[in-house]
Amino acid sequence: MNSLIPPYILDRIIGHGSERQRDCARNTLQHVSSLRRNYGKPRSASARRAVAAGQPERSIFDAGQQMQLPGQLARAEGQPASGDKAVDEAYDALGATYRFFWEVLGRHSIDGNGIPLLGTVHYGQRYENAFWNGEQMVFGDGDGEIFNRFTIALDVVAHELTHGVIDSEAALVYVNQSGALNESLSDVFGILTKQYALQQTAEQSDWIIGAGLLTESVNGQGLRSMSAPGSAYDDPLLGKDPQPGHMRDFVETREDNGGVHINSGIPNRAFYLAAKALGGHAWEKAGPVWYDTLCDQRLGNDADFIDFARLCVDRAEQRFGKGSAEAAAVAKAWSDVGVEDVAP
Repeated sequence: MNSLIPPYILDRIIGHGSERQRDCARNTLQHVSSLRRNYGKPRSASARRAVAAGQPERSIFDAGQQMQLPGQLARAEGQPASGDKAVDEAYDALGATYRFFWEVLGRHSIDGNGIPLLGTVHYGQRYENAFWNGEQMVFGDGDGEIFNRFTIALDVVAHELTHGVIDSEAALVYVNQSGALNESLSDVFGILTKQYALQQTAEQSDWIIGAGLLTESVNGQGLRSMSAPGSAYDDPLLGKDPQPGHMRDFVETREDNGGVHINSGIPNRAFYLAAKALGGHAWEKAGPVWYDTLCDQRLGNDADFIDFARLCVDRAEQRFGKGSAEAAAVAKAWSDVGVEDVAP
């Protein structure tokens, strides 16, 4: 299971928070640990009602603070706003994510075949996470002290849905560098979805994953910074953002599935550098190169950073031409984060 909040953040809260904060974090962490990762592809739309290409099929459920999925149907495709912020934010965010993948990349939903998009809100009591379980999106309400509701940030929703896209394409194993690539790609398409919705250029974007998710009591902009990994937060309770932005600072650890949420900062910064160098809207040049690489059948499910980077440069050359300035910019972005010898 892919969850948004890294275990090291929850561990930090357990060690430094108030009794209520510790209980919330402990219950969330125990639940995350109890769920087994689903490496299978999302169920095909062929097993369900066919959906026309270009049209999402959304269903948002309300768990009513329980932990049983999917819960009660709260809003189906085409229905008006429910008045419940979490329900309506989830509905809108699923739609925005669908539109990005369809309009920019020509992908018909998560599996490419129109699979319906399912989401459950109000999951658990003060649940401090959001996750994709291989079948649907699930959102907690947060504790209100550290975390706001998890439907508040579009890029968070798109991040989690992208895990489903990754499962359908490369099925990157959720451990070590392949797991960090899995997390990074989810950040890449999460931020691109937000940029596309806001019509922001690479220069205008904040490059923050989870902006608005932390409450005002926390000294932080969000969960991760793609432009400056390690700078997203620096708070007495949460500690300092531990993400590296260069291979020289790569974190060797057995925690967090071998550092999947920590070391994702390195490929995140590579994408940021490429997007900035290519200029304009990141979804027009850098984004398609990363998407081409994700969908390349040569990308193994145990790929490490150098494997992905070399394919990335190769796909840039296929898209823009061998010896092109664009391909050179992609190669330099990887080199600048310490992933060397990326010529295919």
